[in-house]
Amino acid sequence: MKKNIAIIMGGYSSEVEISIKSGNVVYKNLDSNKYNAYRVLILKEKWVLVDENDTEYPIDKNDFSATINTTKIIFDCVFNAIHGTPGENGIILGYFDLIGLNHTSAPAYQMALTFNKRDTLSVVSKYGIATATSIYLNKGDKINTQEIIKKVGLPCFIKPNNAGSSFGISKAHSEKEILPAIEKAYQEDTEILIESFLEGTEVTVGVINYQGKIKVLPITEIVSENDFFDYEAKYLGKSKEITPARINKQQEEKVREIAKKVYQILNMSGFSRSEYIFVNDEPHFLEMNTVPGLTEASILPQQVNQDGISLTDLFSNAIETALKN
Repeated sequence: MKKNIAIIMGGYSSEVEISIKSGNVVYKNLDSNKYNAYRVLILKEKWVLVDENDTEYPIDKNDFSATINTTKIIFDCVFNAIHGTPGENGIILGYFDLIGLNHTSAPAYQMALTFNKRDTLSVVSKYGIATATSIYLNKGDKINTQEIIKKVGLPCFIKPNNAGSSFGISKAHSEKEILPAIEKAYQEDTEILIESFLEGTEVTVGVINYQGKIKVLPITEIVSENDFFDYEAKYLGKSKEITPARINKQQEEKVREIAKKVYQILNMSGFSRSEYIFVNDEPHFLEMNTVPGLTEASILPQQVNQDGISLTDLFSNAIETALKN
């Protein structure tokens, strides 16, 4: 008997449109011989199942079911395609845990931890993982631009602590650019991170749980046409994403080893994609994405394709792993 799968998409953040695109890719590629796929739109104003005709049916939050005409749809598993809150930060996953509904992401705590850039850096640095020098600010904290420059130097990156898809990120080249960049970051989050600029080759590494084992995917090199890997570079074609990355064997082995170690340190499961910059052949960890983009322009699909895994197999594996758990 085919399983009913709810593909949740949307969310409450600036990433809502990207999430909907990712969710639709999952919907199109899910194995119809194994699963009945349903798109479920999660927005602040409504939770609805959306059918092929774009007709909406309310989700009953008591048990996360939906009724189409007189048929009640009970889901066997949730495929999480929500970038940002409440999917990537674990909030909605806690709700699924409470009602006993399996999902494809890591446990709620791991998702909350990895969504918080500062806390993730604090954990991995204790295990000897190299990171950039950073400063953490809460909205309302006194800002001393001279002290910021003294600690992290120029240029520096100013980013929301809890956000994705490069929303709210700026690269400040001078002291006068720091305050506007901080205000921009505060538009996305009340917590921000200011990091030193690391000059070197940037790569992104997908690590997933595949067929019961931790699998490191082919590495992608990021070459942005813009000043850094911002929203335009990620989604509007302003970058080259080269898979496999043009790095030497020693660099490849080292970043693969570290990426797997970070996945284990953070007690991850499901999908992840982490960013690293090589400084003197040492990969420096930047951040981890636990609901990486699955759109046609996204990196993880490129990596699994390079590894010979179809999106259908990738998504089936995620669901079967979740059902076993």
